[in-house]
Amino acid sequence: MFYSEKVMDHFRNPRNVGEIPDADGVGEVGNAKCGDIMRMYIKVKDNKIDDVKFMTFGCGSAIATSSIATELIKGKPIDEAVKLSNQAVVEALDGLPAHKIHCSVLAEEAVKAAVEDYYKKHPKTKTKNK
Repeated sequence: MFYSEKVMDHFRNPRNVGEIPDADGVGEVGNAKCGDIMRMYIKVKDNKIDDVKFMTFGCGSAIATSSIATELIKGKPIDEAVKLSNQAVVEALDGLPAHKIHCSVLAEEAVKAAVEDYYKKHPKTKTKNK
C-alpha cells in the first residue's frame, strides 16, 4: 500500500488537532463500515474561518484527510470553505489509495456539517452570503 509523503506527514504530525469549546459550528460524521469518526470545529470571525480544529477516531488516512482539510479552509471565507471537495483533499495530499478515498469524503462532509451547524446557529449570516 502506497501513501504519499504528505499523507504520512499529516498522519504523524496532524495540524489543528483538538476541540474548540466555544465553536461557532461543529460537524460530526462517521462511516460505520470502517469505523472512522470525524468531528470538525470552526470559529468564524468577519465571515471567515478564523480557527478550525478536529478530533478524528480512525485510520491514518482519516487523520491525514482531517488535518489537510483544516489547513485548506483556515482563513477562507465561510462560503468558500463549504465548497471544499474530497477531490481537493486528495490532491492536497498528493493522492490516496483507492480504498481510502472514503476518508477524503468524510473530511469534506465534516467541513460541510460544521458550516451547516454554524448557519443554523447564525441564520442571518447565510442570507448575507448569498
